[in-house]
Amino acid sequence: MVLNSGSSSIKFRLLQMDDRSCLCTGLIERIGLDNAIFTYQSYTGGSAKKVQPVRDHGTEIELALKAITDPVTGVLKSLAEIQAVGHRIVHGGEKIIKSELLTPEIIRIIEQCSVLAPLHNPPNLMGVEAITRLLPTVPQIGVFDTAFYATMPEESFVYALPYEYYEKHGIRRFGFHGTSHHYVSRRAAELLGKPYNEFNCITCHLGNGVSLPAVKDGRSVDTTLGYGTMCGVPMGTRAGDVDPAVILTLIGKLGMSTEDVHRLLYKESGLLGMSGLTNDMRDVVLAASEGNKRAGLALKIFAHCARKYIAALATNLEGRLDAIVFTAGIGEYSADTRARICSGLEILGARLDPEKNRSTGQEAIISSEDSDIPIVVVPTNEELMIALDTEEIVTSLQQLP
Repeated sequence: MVLNSGSSSIKFRLLQMDDRSCLCTGLIERIGLDNAIFTYQSYTGGSAKKVQPVRDHGTEIELALKAITDPVTGVLKSLAEIQAVGHRIVHGGEKIIKSELLTPEIIRIIEQCSVLAPLHNPPNLMGVEAITRLLPTVPQIGVFDTAFYATMPEESFVYALPYEYYEKHGIRRFGFHGTSHHYVSRRAAELLGKPYNEFNCITCHLGNGVSLPAVKDGRSVDTTLGYGTMCGVPMGTRAGDVDPAVILTLIGKLGMSTEDVHRLLYKESGLLGMSGLTNDMRDVVLAASEGNKRAGLALKIFAHCARKYIAALATNLEGRLDAIVFTAGIGEYSADTRARICSGLEILGARLDPEKNRSTGQEAIISSEDSDIPIVVVPTNEELMIALDTEEIVTSLQQLP
């Protein structure tokens, strides 16, 4: 069972690892409200949707477990069939560099890292606590978004501040969306018939959040996101790269508080701020096609920044780029955005095929026949990546004497 626990929602998925098939999925939204929404779909045909009060994460996970074993809509006869639970955990800091069995020591580290991910780590831990209570004998594994970046060299993660700020305060580049990037880079290598430990690529996770890492020989060596989740390419509501002098001006000359600046940069910028319309790329593309100039400018800025980072990251791959990979909502479904980003990447030897680029929401190689570098679309599957890591750890534990 895979759990992704957020502050007001939780996603769950049950996978049969013999063939990697998904048995059921579910989503519970508006936790803590009287009109929480529970949606469940099994792949044997059963489904359910309910609106009811859900007090907390424990209550919602109880709902999920009941649905999984329901005589009509369920897919298991007993909860005893659940052999392990894998949790998406956003931040493991510097101490956690791989997926881990969730021991008390590891849980303490996650708690300590909550200051770095205050919106994510606490609800992630609520999911762990609920499973501990409801399925006390089932092993739980944490799969950490930040762990994918543990292989970055110092020159990629240390900021050019006085070094003591890294040593004493842990201020450094961490990187995010690691589970997504791990999955799509592995899958792209499979599609192209290359060993993952010899595979160099740049993966473009383009959704409401955006990040692009460079992956060398199957290991992350650089990325666009940093200490927080705003830098790099503009996102749905986040600004991306902003000169710190602008922030100082907002505070010093315009009299904005740090809370005001945080809201501006994280909630009111990006596609929303540039277009003045929406944070949804689909609506921005539509508005631009109808002549909205600010929407058109937003598209140009987004593509310009993504293209610039692809070229910059390529320089960290020591002369060989095996693929450029697009994933997540925009990367998988917006052919217009992919075309804008790839226009100009011919200098790297990457050429898009306009017809192949029409493909949306499915695995596809969308580069032209004469392209030196394949351009690939791989729908992300974080849940499967979490399940694979969970299976590997639990299997290794079972083999211990």
